[in-house]
Amino acid sequence: MHAADAQDCHVLVIGSGGAGVRAAIEAAAYGETILVTKTIAGKGGCTPMAEGGYNAVLREADSCGIHFEDTMKGGAWLNDPALVQALVTEAPKRIDDLIHWGAVFDFTDTDEVAQRPFGGQRFPRTCYAGDRTGHEMMTTLMEQLDSAEVTKLQEVTVIDLLKDGDHVNGALVLDERGHLVTLTADSTILATGGGTRVYDISTNSSSGTGDGYAIGFRAGAELIDMEMVQFHPTGAVYPYDARGRLVTEAVRGEGGILKNNLGERFMTQYDPERMELSTRDVVARAIATEIAQGRGTPHGGVWLDVTHLPRAQIESRLPVMLEQFLKFGVDIREQPMEVAPTAHHIMGGLRITTECRTTLPSLFACGEVSGGVHGANRLGGNALAETQVFGKRAGEFAGNAKKRTKKVDAAQVNDHQQLLRRYLAGSESPAQVRKSLQLAMWQGVNIFRKDSELRHARTIIEQLSQASLRAQTAQNLAECCIVRNMCDTASLICRSALLRLESRGAHMRVDVQQKWDAQHSPFSHTYISRKREGIESAGGSI
Repeated sequence: MHAADAQDCHVLVIGSGGAGVRAAIEAAAYGETILVTKTIAGKGGCTPMAEGGYNAVLREADSCGIHFEDTMKGGAWLNDPALVQALVTEAPKRIDDLIHWGAVFDFTDTDEVAQRPFGGQRFPRTCYAGDRTGHEMMTTLMEQLDSAEVTKLQEVTVIDLLKDGDHVNGALVLDERGHLVTLTADSTILATGGGTRVYDISTNSSSGTGDGYAIGFRAGAELIDMEMVQFHPTGAVYPYDARGRLVTEAVRGEGGILKNNLGERFMTQYDPERMELSTRDVVARAIATEIAQGRGTPHGGVWLDVTHLPRAQIESRLPVMLEQFLKFGVDIREQPMEVAPTAHHIMGGLRITTECRTTLPSLFACGEVSGGVHGANRLGGNALAETQVFGKRAGEFAGNAKKRTKKVDAAQVNDHQQLLRRYLAGSESPAQVRKSLQLAMWQGVNIFRKDSELRHARTIIEQLSQASLRAQTAQNLAECCIVRNMCDTASLICRSALLRLESRGAHMRVDVQQKWDAQHSPFSHTYISRKREGIESAGGSI
C-alpha cells in the first residue's frame, strides 16, 4: 500500500446518521476527527427518515422517573437501567442543544415545545416537527458538522476494523474506486445504525444492512439481545414497491384508529386500556393476528383510519403522510390507509457502558448499533433521543482517550486484499444472495417464532454465507462486502433467537410455554461473540 492510501486521526466515526454526526461534532473538540460513511453524510440511515418525534421530559406534570418506568416497562425490563437513566435524564438537555442550534420544532400557543402522545407512555412527551422530525434534526446537525473541524469521507465503505492486539485502532475501507485504504485512530466510534434490510420488508433505507453489528462481531466485540427485532405495526402494503414504507406512529398519536375488514376496532381485544397507543410489539402482534385469522384488507393489511379527524389537523400535523399516500392515489383525509407490520428497528447490538465503551478497548458505539437502551421493545420517540444523548457521550469519551502509537497489521491488510481478489473471481450474484437471505429471514425469523423455523433459517443463512460472491468490477466490491455483513447480521439475529427460550417484548416464541411474565423472567441478556454465546440469568450468566 502507498502512503496516500492511509490516513490517521484521533477519533474515527463510522456512520453519518443522528448518532454519528453528533459524535463527530463532539469529538472534533478533542483532536482530528474523521467521519466515514458509505452514503452522503446527513442523507443516509434512519434519522432523516424518522417522522414521529423525540421523547423528552419538558413539563412539570411529567418526570424523568415516569419516563424511566415507561421505558423499562415498554422494554419488558430487559433494558440496562443505567443506560435508560442516562437517556431520560439527558434527553431534555440534548433537545435544548438542537433548538439552540436552530432546529425548528412545533411550539404551542404558550411558546412551549409541542408534545404528542406516543405508545406505551403515560404522558405526551414526544416532541415533533410535524411528521418530519428526523429530517429537521439532521438538517440542524449537518450545519453544526459543517462548521466543525471534521474530515468527511463519503461514499466510502468500511469493510472491517483494524486491530493491534485487543485494541481497535481504526478501520479498513474501500474507496469509491474499490481501492483498499487504512484509517488509523486512537478511538473508533461505531454509529452505523440498524440492519433490518436483512428482512424482505423493512422501513430502513437501503443502507440499513447491519454493517456495524457484523464488523464489530468479526473484530471480537460482544453483542447482546440481537433477537430483539422490532416490527413496526404500520408499514405501507400497497402498491408493491412501497411495501414496508413507514407509516409513522404519529398517525396513531394524533388519533388514528385501527380496523379490520369487518370494520371492527380490534385493539379492544388486545389492549383495551391503551388501544392503538399500546406498545409496538403488542400492536404489531395484534395486526399480524387479525391478518392471519382472515380479517385483513385486500392487500394483506388492516385499515388505519384518520378520516374522523379535522382536515386541518391532518394537513398540519401529518403533511408527509398526506403527501405520501396521495402519491399512492389515497387521500387519507377521506380514505383509510392499508398497513401491516414491517421490520423496523434492532433493539440489540454491541454491549456498551454508559460511556459508550464496547467490550473491545478503544472501540465505542452509539445509536442503533448499540444494545441495552431499549431492552426487548423500543418506545416510539426514544430512538431520536438516543442518537443525541449517546452520540454526545460517545464523542466526548472517545475524544478524551489518550493518543496511542498505531500499528497496521500487514497480515490483516493482506487477508482483506485476498478477500477482494476472491470477490473479483467469484461466481454468484450478490443481489440474488441478498434476496434469498431477506426471504429466509422474513419467513423464518419474523414476529412469531419457533425452533424448527429458526433452525431452518439458520441453515439457509449458513449456506448463503458460503456463497462465492461475484464483483463484476472493482466498484462492485463494496456490494459483496455489504452482503457479507448482511449474512453475518442475520446469523446473529437467528442464533440469538434460538438462545432465548421465552416470549418477551418483540421476541415471541410460540413453541415455548412459560410460567413467568417479563418482569419476573429468570433470563436477562442473550450474548454472542466469537468467543462465547449464551443467555444470562436475571442474576448473572446461566
